[in-house]
Amino acid sequence: MGMGRLSGGSPSSSIIPLLNAISGCASVRHTWFFVSSFGSWETMDMAVSSPTIQSTHLASATGTSRYDKLNSVWHERALQIFMAIVLAHWAEHLVQAYQIWVMGWPRPMANGLLGLWYPWLIKSEVLHYVYALVMLIGIWVLRKGFSGKAHTWWTVALVIQFWHHIEHLLLIGQASLHHNLFGRPVPMSVLQFFVPRVELHLFYNSIVFIPMVIAMYYHMFPAEEEANQDACTCAWHKGLAKVQAA
Repeated sequence: MGMGRLSGGSPSSSIIPLLNAISGCASVRHTWFFVSSFGSWETMDMAVSSPTIQSTHLASATGTSRYDKLNSVWHERALQIFMAIVLAHWAEHLVQAYQIWVMGWPRPMANGLLGLWYPWLIKSEVLHYVYALVMLIGIWVLRKGFSGKAHTWWTVALVIQFWHHIEHLLLIGQASLHHNLFGRPVPMSVLQFFVPRVELHLFYNSIVFIPMVIAMYYHMFPAEEEANQDACTCAWHKGLAKVQAA
């Protein structure tokens, strides 16, 4: 009876659309699974091939090194401090020259401004070498922040200061070993055999300082094609923009 009703037509005609509907749902379900799987693989591929927003944010949150900051956001202030040290040293040399050639003091007594109170310090080769080393390190560390013509002139100062540092290294070496070159009564640098020490080191400091000043000029007032190459705020037009924005 049940079989006869199946073959009779009415129940079976109602079951067939139901089966078709179920089959259709299964097809839709399989299609959705395929599309979803493809989308998942595409998402994974994108995650591998390109950085996500989260990874980019993490990289920016990590920050840069102090060396990079010294040549970007800290470059202007670092140069100001460094140049203040350079000018203070220049003042000592100029006072010493004034004492010798204007006031007529004997050279052993002309020790600059600091030497009026601490003559032993000025006569120490350690002080002169430390300053030469600070100059060398300062010029080298801040060099990356320059570009174009400024970078070229700053590099010229670096090369000259390196040799100036070698001369002071010879002097402190002789003073430490108590053995002067060629039996001289005082420590001698290479060019000191031809030029007196006061004049020689005035010359050294001049030929280091002049290219530094030229580099600073090109750095603060860059040419139009070099105007936006630096990451710092040293350029004059950037300073004006910052004041106007404030």
